[in-house]
Amino acid sequence: MAHPLSHWEDCGEALPRETIVDVLEGRLREDILAGHHPAGSYLPPERTLADGYGVTRTTLKHAFGRLAQAGLLETRHGVGTRVRDYLRLGGADLLPMLVRHSPDWMGEVFEVRRHIGALIAQRAAARATGRQRAELRTLLTAVADAADADAVQLADIEVHRALARATGNRVYVLLTNTLFNAYLPVRAALRAPFEDAGAAHGRLEPVVEAVAAGDEAGARQAAERYLTTTERIMLEALA
Repeated sequence: MAHPLSHWEDCGEALPRETIVDVLEGRLREDILAGHHPAGSYLPPERTLADGYGVTRTTLKHAFGRLAQAGLLETRHGVGTRVRDYLRLGGADLLPMLVRHSPDWMGEVFEVRRHIGALIAQRAAARATGRQRAELRTLLTAVADAADADAVQLADIEVHRALARATGNRVYVLLTNTLFNAYLPVRAALRAPFEDAGAAHGRLEPVVEAVAAGDEAGARQAAERYLTTTERIMLEALA
């Protein structure tokens, strides 16, 4: 029996080939992350796999290329295509894909968010320049002035990006970007702390003020309170 994707292959005028690749990539990714193709194992021969999914080998190769770029597959010429052990060899750039696959990852993302966020605030308090302190206050004002929950959430994110920049450590900046990228698949479900712009501003203000005052211990404590509180609100909304 042909896989449902074969119908999409046959209806050339209905959907472009790129869309077929998108769908096949998603199916392969889910099969890999669900353990149907275990880490370290070789996938079946291309012809067998293409027939099983009801697609052409060209479509399959395009999907393989994307998954290889994502860090889930590796192809060895003359040997075959193997599933990478992404937990041993992969990087944090896989998080958005993993969160889409299983919301269970969010608990672990939140744990890292708490620890990294508190450390970033402490470092920012020690290292922020006058210009960066002024920028933080300007961005904080934008949180209060935001028009709706989505805008408040995005304004809040910019404050945290600025905190990371204020550490003077580019790795903190990249880690902050990685954590926010991990949220993207479920961002709409994490808006609860941002429904009230005034309340969101009030929760974040002590962090910014402690950083602006150069109070390292105060900044860390304020960030820990902020991150713990917003995490609780988000998890309650998800539940």
